[in-house]
Amino acid sequence: QVQIVESGGGLVQPGGSLKLTCAVSGNIYSFYRMGWYRQAPGKQREFVAVLNSGGGTNSGGSTVYADSVEGRFTIARDNAKNTVYLQMNSLKPEDTAVYYCSADYTTYGGARMSNWGQGTQVTVSS
Repeated sequence: QVQIVESGGGLVQPGGSLKLTCAVSGNIYSFYRMGWYRQAPGKQREFVAVLNSGGGTNSGGSTVYADSVEGRFTIARDNAKNTVYLQMNSLKPEDTAVYYCSADYTTYGGARMSNWGQGTQVTVSS
C-alpha cells in the first residue's frame, strides 16, 4: 500500500506565498517521477510541475513547469523524507484550485505504479 498526503493549502491574498507538501509512504523502492497538478472549479485537471527520475533540487534530476507558473513556483524534493514540495510565490487568483500530488514509482516487487493524493485546496483572494 502507498499513501500520498498533501498539506499546506489555504487562503492567501494575491501576491502572497504558500508551500505545499506531499508526503509519500509505503511499498516504494524508488521514484522516477513526482509532480503537482491542479483542478479549478469547472475545469479539467492540469499539469503544474514535475520532477523527473532521480529528481529533486537536492539529488539532481530535471524539473518541468507549466508556462503559467514558470518563475513563480518551485518544485523540490527531500529524498530522506520521501517528500516533495511546491513553493508558490506571487500567487494570482487564477491559481485557485485543488492541488494534487502524483507519484510514479517502482515497488520493492519491481512493479511500476502511479498514485495520486486526495488534494489540498488553494484559494487566492483578497
